[in-house]
Amino acid sequence: MTSLSAIGATMWVIADGYIPPDSTGPAPAMTSHDSVCLLNAGTDDAVVELVVYFTDRDPIGPFVIHVLGRRAHHQRINDLHDPCQVPVGIDYSLVISSSVPIVVQHTRLDSRQAANALMSTIAFPVS
Repeated sequence: MTSLSAIGATMWVIADGYIPPDSTGPAPAMTSHDSVCLLNAGTDDAVVELVVYFTDRDPIGPFVIHVLGRRAHHQRINDLHDPCQVPVGIDYSLVISSSVPIVVQHTRLDSRQAANALMSTIAFPVS
């Protein structure tokens, strides 16, 4: 049986990032956004760093997120501001590293039209 502290990986990649620039519906619930959903099933707290890569400019980050042991954390990429804000309407990729194994899922809400679209996928774990 696998120990809960061993669930996941310490490095993850999300190749398809894009925050839609427009939204319909009430904010903040229906604001178009990308999110990373982080699960720390172990008992040790996780220090998670996100670095954002672009096609035509230098990377930004790291953005640091703390996820307590045996907890989940949902982070909207739109809400990251330190060291700077992630631009909307620009393609990007994420490399996520953690001090302990975690599981990462990527979600996008695209509410540019009244018929909203929600996409979610597991990130790519790096061995």
